[in-house]
Amino acid sequence: MVQPRFLSRLSLLAATAGLLTSCTGTRLALPGLPGLPKPEQAPISDAAPAPTLQPSSSVIVDAVEKAGPAVVRIDTVKRTVNPLGGIFGRGPAIQQQQGQGSGFITRSDGVLLTNAHVVEGASEVSVTLPDGRSFTGKVLGADPLTDVAVVKVVASKLPVATLGDSNKVRPGEWAIAIGNPLGLDNTVTAGIISAIQRTNAVGEGQRVPYIQTDAAVNPGNSGGPLINDRGQVIGINTAIRQAPGAGLSFAIPINTARQIAAQILERGYASHPYIGVRLQALTPQLAKEINATTNECRLPEVNGVVVVEVMANSPAARGGLKPCDLIEKVGDKTVRNASEVQLGVDRGKVGDPLAITVLRNGSRQNLTVRPAELPREG
Repeated sequence: MVQPRFLSRLSLLAATAGLLTSCTGTRLALPGLPGLPKPEQAPISDAAPAPTLQPSSSVIVDAVEKAGPAVVRIDTVKRTVNPLGGIFGRGPAIQQQQGQGSGFITRSDGVLLTNAHVVEGASEVSVTLPDGRSFTGKVLGADPLTDVAVVKVVASKLPVATLGDSNKVRPGEWAIAIGNPLGLDNTVTAGIISAIQRTNAVGEGQRVPYIQTDAAVNPGNSGGPLINDRGQVIGINTAIRQAPGAGLSFAIPINTARQIAAQILERGYASHPYIGVRLQALTPQLAKEINATTNECRLPEVNGVVVVEVMANSPAARGGLKPCDLIEKVGDKTVRNASEVQLGVDRGKVGDPLAITVLRNGSRQNLTVRPAELPREG
C-alpha cells in the first residue's frame, strides 16, 4: 500500500513536469537539471552574418612573395688587434667584432649584392637564406664611394630577385623594404617613394642620386632590397636619417648598383672618373660678398656652383678650368650644385672627352676635359 506522503510527492513531480512543457508542447529547460538543453544565450548583435572570406590578392603580398626568397641575412666577423691585449694582459690580443646586414641574390649561381659598409673589413662572411640554408661568402669587391659590394657563395639553382629600372621610379609609388633589421629576420615594411635624385641625402658632392622613401628601415636593413609593387628591386637600402617622430631612408638606385657590380665582377673594383676640382655652392649673398672683398672673382649673384681650386696637373687643369669659374653644364646636363657636377662627371668615361660649360667674368666658355681614373685607396 502506497503511503499518502509518497503519493503527494509523485503528484508534485507530475505537476512540476507539467510546468516544464510550453504551450506548444515543447519541453523547456531549467538550468541545473541533467539531460535538459541549456537556455539560449542573449544575442549581443543583430548584424547580418558576415560573408565567407574568399582568398584575395595584395600587391604588397604578391611582391614580397616574388622577391622574398632571394633576400638573405649576412653575418660578419671582423678581427682587430687589441692594442691593450697581449703583453699588457688587458684582454685578448685579437678581438672579434660581429656584424649583421642584408643582401639579395641576383644570380642563381650564388652572386649577391649588399652594401660595402656591411662587409667592410670582414674576416668571415656567412650568408643565410630564408629557407634556412647557410653558406660561406666571399667578398669579390666593394666600392666605398657608392657603398655597393658583391659577395659570392658556392651554390647553384638559388632563388633570384628580379632587377627593375630605377630610372622609371616616381614619387608616390609603393616602396617595400625587405631585410633583417635589429636581428629580426625576414622583416617587411612598406611606404612610398618620397623623392628621387637626392644628391644631398648624406652630404654634398655625393656620387649617388639616392631614392628617398618613408618605409621603415633600421640597422640590419643595410644591403637589403627596396622593391616596387611588381616585386622588382629598384634600390639597395643604405642610409637613414632620423628625427623625433619621423624617419627617412635612402636607397642606392639599382641602375647605379648594377653598373658598379658589373665592374666589380669584371675587374674586381669599380672605376670612377675624376677631373680634380674643389667646388663651393654659390648663393646671391655669397657672390655679393666675394665681389665686394676681392678683385680676383667677378661672380654673378645667382645660385650655382663655383670652382674654388684646381689641382695641379689634373684633367681640369689640362682642360682649362680655373678658380672662380661658375659651372653651368656638364655634358648636356645643367648643374646647380656640387653633387650634380659630380654625377655629371661620373656619367663620363675615363679618357673620353667631356664637355663643360662655364661662366668666366661674364663670358660663357665651352671647355673639354678628359677625366682620369680616380686613385683607389690602399
